[in-house]
Amino acid sequence: MQQTPAYQSPPLPAQVDVLVIGSGAAGLAAAITAASRRLRVLVAEKAPQFGGTTAYSGGWLWVPHNHAVRADGFEEPEDAPRMYLRAVLGNQYDDRKIDAYLHAAPRMAAFFAGQTAVKFLPGSSVPDFHGHLPGAVKGGRSMVAAPYDGRELGPLLPRLRQPIPETTLCGMGIAAGADLYHFLHATRTFASFLHVARRFGRHLAQRLRHGRGMQLVNGNALAARLLRSAADLNIGLHENLEAKRLIIEQGRVAGALFNAPHGPCAIRARRAVILATGGFPHDALRQQTLFAHVRAGTPHASAAPMENNGAGLRLGEQAGGQVRADLVDAAAWAPVSLPPRRDGSVGRYPHLIDRAKPGLIAVTADGRRFVNEAGPYHDFMRALFAATPTGRSVAAWLICDFRFLHRYGLGAVKPFPVPKGFYLRTGYLKRGNSLAALAAACGIDAAALADSVATHNADAASGEDRAFGRGGTPFQRAGGDARISPNPCLAPIATPPFYAVKIVPGSLGTFAGLNTDEHARVLDAAGQPVPGLFAVGNDMASIMGGHYPSGGITLGPAMTFGWLAAHFIADHQES
Repeated sequence: MQQTPAYQSPPLPAQVDVLVIGSGAAGLAAAITAASRRLRVLVAEKAPQFGGTTAYSGGWLWVPHNHAVRADGFEEPEDAPRMYLRAVLGNQYDDRKIDAYLHAAPRMAAFFAGQTAVKFLPGSSVPDFHGHLPGAVKGGRSMVAAPYDGRELGPLLPRLRQPIPETTLCGMGIAAGADLYHFLHATRTFASFLHVARRFGRHLAQRLRHGRGMQLVNGNALAARLLRSAADLNIGLHENLEAKRLIIEQGRVAGALFNAPHGPCAIRARRAVILATGGFPHDALRQQTLFAHVRAGTPHASAAPMENNGAGLRLGEQAGGQVRADLVDAAAWAPVSLPPRRDGSVGRYPHLIDRAKPGLIAVTADGRRFVNEAGPYHDFMRALFAATPTGRSVAAWLICDFRFLHRYGLGAVKPFPVPKGFYLRTGYLKRGNSLAALAAACGIDAAALADSVATHNADAASGEDRAFGRGGTPFQRAGGDARISPNPCLAPIATPPFYAVKIVPGSLGTFAGLNTDEHARVLDAAGQPVPGLFAVGNDMASIMGGHYPSGGITLGPAMTFGWLAAHFIADHQES
């Protein structure tokens, strides 16, 4: 391995060309692009570590016509992605922003792959979420950051946010695709067992030598690659630096005031300030305004970092920016469970992959199914909101049997042979030797649960989910188990003991954000750009209008509009 260049953050300057507030994919993409255009850039991160929500994420980008899938042999008509987005977004379709995105996204990806430490793998078999709609494809629009050797970060490694602990196995990240397949089949095939044994061996050796695993995957790999790229361009990277107010002079944003470890300070920006603080998933006040379930009394449990508390939106509003509240949904909903941790804290586990596996159903307290469990996580939560009577707390239970838990795990509970005793003792995982006993443990209507399971088992035998059509699209089948036929998403729930995990409303991030134009310039109440101010990532209102067409529709636009913003700033002296 080549010697990694050392990196040490320079002292805080009084002035830069571009000031980026936030260090997720959007902020780092903007910073790297601006620096590549010979602008002096500083990245200010208020958390103790860099990476933002990106470091927690799956790391996928939805980038139609990207170089990685083209190299893998995938081609499609130029207008097919646009047709699909029109079908999904309906009246939320914005021609100018969608056109800007579809035109720029593959160019953005090629820039990072060709000129930085960011490398991508193709998602040639990753389907769009809504396979029944015009323009949907079974794969070929997605890409993910390639795994990364953490040693390449050198002294930056401890400054990178680590993944959500419950999404790892003993601290070892598991990559989507073949890696995950082998982990789920480690007790079923020798090839998978060998793969997992080798991974564990390397991981344990790295922990003994370095104190942590070095193979970074998914969103953690993307954040690491972006961080390495920023350091290579000598971008100022400063954590524990919290923006409190924007500096506004003669109607133009000219910098920001910060709380720094040594005290308050001001950093001026000659060209622009870019807001990239991750939206408002933990902003209690804005939750009350925009989340109906919070107004009705059900707390929200976002899987995003706690530091994402809406600061960027408040800064934008201070300068005259407007937060769009007219999106179909204000957040990227996801079912979340709350696993206790041994240190006494509570995690937030997003249920993204277990729901599609065969041998599981989701029910409310009345014991009835309410949704196609294999569908997109966003749609799952929309169905749960709709199924919850007024006045009742929004919650549901994922129900499975011994065979399911043994093979796939459930939420934070890992498959055999990983012990599950801690989660049983703490009550996160409920168990019953009969369905009636499980229902009693969970407070579920026992007769209705038994009826729901019996109906499900009959459907599993025939391979057809008569109520919800589970397994009916390529996306759903891709999340199932290809070894199960005739429907990879259906298997009986029949082998005691039976298990359940409670899920509550959560999100991966927020969609509502500052209104911007196709260059990511923040717009005021009159629809005019606020001079010197840009917003990207989840600080920018989602171009998808609160819809969720496919995995990667957050990170794809995040990096693309960061790239676009930086080029606009570089091309325009007065931006």
